Amino acid sequence: MTSRGMNALTGTPQAVSFHSRAACPGEEGRRRVPVQGLILKILFVSAEVSPFAKVGGLADVAGSLPKAMHHLGHDIRVVMPLYAMIEQDPRWELVTVAEKVPIQLNGHWLELATIKKTCLDGVTVYFVGHKTFFKGATSSDKVYTPGIEQYLFFSAAVLEIPVLDNWSPQVVHCNDWHTGFVPVLMRERGASRFDEVASIYTIHNLAYQGEFGVEILDALAISRSRFVPDYLETWGSVNFLKSGCAYSDQVTTVSPAYAEEIQTPEFGCRLQGLMAHLAAEGRLSGILNGIDTGFFNPETDRYLAQPYSAEDLAGKAACRKALYKEIGMKPIASAPLAGAVTRLSSQKGLQLLIDAAPRLFVMPVQLVVQGLGDPSIASELRRLERQFPNHIRFVERFDPDLAQRIYAGCDLFAMPSLFEPCGLGQMIAMRYGTIPLVRATGGLSNTVFESRNGFVFKDKTSDDLVAAFDRAKKAFRNKKTWSGLVRRAMAEDFGWSVSAREYAAVYRKALGLPDSLELKLA
Repeated sequence: MTSRGMNALTGTPQAVSFHSRAACPGEEGRRRVPVQGLILKILFVSAEVSPFAKVGGLADVAGSLPKAMHHLGHDIRVVMPLYAMIEQDPRWELVTVAEKVPIQLNGHWLELATIKKTCLDGVTVYFVGHKTFFKGATSSDKVYTPGIEQYLFFSAAVLEIPVLDNWSPQVVHCNDWHTGFVPVLMRERGASRFDEVASIYTIHNLAYQGEFGVEILDALAISRSRFVPDYLETWGSVNFLKSGCAYSDQVTTVSPAYAEEIQTPEFGCRLQGLMAHLAAEGRLSGILNGIDTGFFNPETDRYLAQPYSAEDLAGKAACRKALYKEIGMKPIASAPLAGAVTRLSSQKGLQLLIDAAPRLFVMPVQLVVQGLGDPSIASELRRLERQFPNHIRFVERFDPDLAQRIYAGCDLFAMPSLFEPCGLGQMIAMRYGTIPLVRATGGLSNTVFESRNGFVFKDKTSDDLVAAFDRAKKAFRNKKTWSGLVRRAMAEDFGWSVSAREYAAVYRKALGLPDSLELKLA
């Protein structure tokens, strides 16, 4: 059937072709009884969401935080692009909400969107499709492509979803630079229906900001009068991350330590002044990411050679043996096996690991690295593998199943990051009884503590890294010491329950509601 709706950006009536509406369990009919009369309605916006599309930690957060908010009783819904791999996968059982939805970017540029949805673990997930945008993403490693048009279209289309599905959010929660213009469009072109809707913006990595020319404003029919430092201009460019921060009611980042670090020149990526200003206004907070402890669970993980638990670690030894066989490397007696599942970039401190490798192999320590990215780092890792075939394996591919087996089969997990907003790898590793060895920065310093659950070094030097590995090797050779470390690491709680409540508090703050408001389900 066809219904007359209002275009959120232009305020003009539009004819939209609607399809049957299938409710997610909890979307309709579920009885929630709030303590003080409020269930928050939240639209969570991300370019990647696990398990539909995963490039990095953002997908894990976007896949697990909404589930935790739903568990608290809130009505949270997720929206992401409709990548080709999602549309072609019958597992997701997509339902079409509307087709040929007009998205008027400016007076001369109109695109048509298709909106689909599904339900995952009680959470409604919307997908924004287009005849060409996102069609090239046939796998997760192809999600991010050059250009900006697809993100302008996506940002504008996001604002149509509440009208199309007869649902009005109180909070729109955006993530990283790709969604930075959603808060801008809410305020500049969103019409009065967004006046009472709060906007939250989360910085997952300040180093990626999305900078483009001023013509972006023309593409969205936004006045160039907004191209000033208080609004959209940053160092001569339109900066999507800065714009999202400037227009949002509250800004969060992914660990308490990183929220402090980004106010300094070393970590502020030229935006430290803005971050300090937001903090002074009470608009910046750091909330530690969590992990999906249901998925990352060595007792139930179907990708492992054998399940195990903190009470019975026999399966971990079997996973170690199976991993050695899979990567084609023989174990060296008394040598710990260190793993790294990482993006190959300078941020991750891999050059420290490469420079230290010959000394680590003498100890001895063995190493397996899985990842894609910087060709020069990949070349160095391949060189080390040729030079030290008994000590290192480099797996240059995106393979989430193998990643699970590395988390489970290794003894140590190396994260020598130069900076790390939060880091999920160290949390996942501990869940699997694999001891993290990290540099003290960002969320790593909020989660890993020397002798309690891991090994920590401070200086950005291979010498300090080698010293940490030496401490780890000595502990590894003491069965009692190592067993205690493993059990303490596995006992750490990195689930979302605490952090989800902290996000709920930020949402309430953005809406001007009291902090003490709590929700319970009947």
